[in-house]
Amino acid sequence: MKHIHLPLQEEEMKDLHAGDAVLLTGTVYTARDAAHKKLCEMLQQGETLPFDLRGQTIFYVGPTPAREGQVIGSAGPTTSGRMDPYVPILASYGLKGMIGKGRRNASVKEAVKQYGMLYFVCAGGAGALLSHHIVSREMVAFPELLAEAVTKLEVVDFPCFVGLDQDANDIYDMEEES
Repeated sequence: MKHIHLPLQEEEMKDLHAGDAVLLTGTVYTARDAAHKKLCEMLQQGETLPFDLRGQTIFYVGPTPAREGQVIGSAGPTTSGRMDPYVPILASYGLKGMIGKGRRNASVKEAVKQYGMLYFVCAGGAGALLSHHIVSREMVAFPELLAEAVTKLEVVDFPCFVGLDQDANDIYDMEEES
């Protein structure tokens, strides 16, 4: 396992390859399709985003409510394909990482190569386990979206695999080849 500190740093990113197991520690932002749409609309209208995208990682998650004494409820990844239309726009403003599950389309792979991004994948159905790696949560934007609001999470040793590396090598293609 490789220990990666967030926000992502170019030197660390260059050493990561599709299929590498990683433990992420640092800040991630949550956002799903409704929040992605709002963020892109804000950018297209020349508005300032509620957080600086440069170097950041977005986790595609809609967590369940936290039980008493917990930071967050179950926090499993959602299917990433719903965010694919928004990735090139967000990448052009500095987004460097994404966490989710499932394959990505050709436009995302092109953005990954063009902007030097990474896509991390987590096991679907492991939300309860993943929530134990989230140590704090803070509302950032769009509270009206409830579970789809943008929040800032601090994660410690959050387990993932590199799904797409900076050359757009794809973990899912590797599985088919073996």
